[in-house]
Amino acid sequence: MNALNVAEYMQTLGLQARQASTRMSAASAAARNAALRALARRLRGAVDALAIDNRKDIERAEAGGLAAPMVDRLKLTPKIVETLAEGCEQLAAMSDIIGEVSGLAEQPSGIRVGRMRVPIGVFGMVFESRPNVTVEAASLSIKSGNACILRGGSEAIESNKALARLVREALAEAGLPEDAVQLVQTTDREAVGQLIAMPQYVDVIIPRGGKGLIERISRDAKVPVIKHLDGNCHTYVDDPCDLEMAVKLVDNAKTQKYSPCNASEGLLVARGVAAGFLPKIGAVLAAKGVEMRCDGEARAILAAAAPGELLKDATEQDWSEEYLAPIISVKVVAGLDEAIAHINRYGSHHTDAIVTRDHVHAQRFLREVDSASVMVNASTRFADGFEYGLGAEIGISTDKFHARGPVGIEGLTSLKWVVLGQGEVRT
Repeated sequence: MNALNVAEYMQTLGLQARQASTRMSAASAAARNAALRALARRLRGAVDALAIDNRKDIERAEAGGLAAPMVDRLKLTPKIVETLAEGCEQLAAMSDIIGEVSGLAEQPSGIRVGRMRVPIGVFGMVFESRPNVTVEAASLSIKSGNACILRGGSEAIESNKALARLVREALAEAGLPEDAVQLVQTTDREAVGQLIAMPQYVDVIIPRGGKGLIERISRDAKVPVIKHLDGNCHTYVDDPCDLEMAVKLVDNAKTQKYSPCNASEGLLVARGVAAGFLPKIGAVLAAKGVEMRCDGEARAILAAAAPGELLKDATEQDWSEEYLAPIISVKVVAGLDEAIAHINRYGSHHTDAIVTRDHVHAQRFLREVDSASVMVNASTRFADGFEYGLGAEIGISTDKFHARGPVGIEGLTSLKWVVLGQGEVRT
């Protein structure tokens, strides 16, 4: 496609999405849930066909020298397809929030005023690598009564096309507009530039991928963006705390999986428990080959518990770093005040946790740490839409307007004021 054709194509997708969103917002919960159940059934019936299309993407990626972890993200195994199908069924089983009216209260004039939950309209989503995001985004869009335009990475184009066909078939089966979910069929990068600059058709953009992609979209978009740039999450081990619990939580928050944005990248330890805690966690992390970038005090305590090659002096940059790797920064702090100040200065406002036995400290941490998710005595790895009971998640937001933290069905809706009267006039 040349640039002119890409622009025309994207305008057509935008117009079709806007028209479909009108029908979706009026669709019954029964119809939307029927589409989700139909999609689950079609996914299970297409495992072999999906494998053929997925293999094309994988072979092309391997031939192009794509890194092994990225190739792994492309895979649509039978287990992944089953998980997607189960996710659709779980969404279908969830209560419907569209049309809910909350806070209805009678005013002195006699009118009753409340707020109604409504779909946001049309969202565009730009994502990389994982083709399962096509189904996750589509299913959340259907459940929330929206329309969406999805632009996946070129490396997964065949898999995404196959999944999008199943979604459109499920919508048609349920009597809903197929254009409620549209996949951008071209890999031309200009399509992204057009998608993020169509406020007449698109109400919000959700980027899901690397920092470079999200920075570009945040910079160039002409519509609102739901985003997070970094996942520099912290676990603070307080004085007093249960040291065995702290070891278990820090180990999980860092090593359960290194690549997610909710893995802990920074470990802060109160001076009063540092001598008792750091050797214990140091031994655990060293056994897993985790490099520890420490301030002087932490390194001195860890020296007896971890081999020298895994202990490094932290630089100023380390306190702000999202490693996405078996590396963690370690700092000894005077106590709660210094921990909160450090997190608010160097963190990315994503997810931060405290391990403590002090209720007052826990409450202060919850109030004063300026992050989208704040936790007490739990692993930061729980910062996830599914784990929060949202059914699924379309992304994480560290913004403060509209949606914050894991974005599920509610994050894809808005509120409008409703006023109920019986002939009242203003005097």
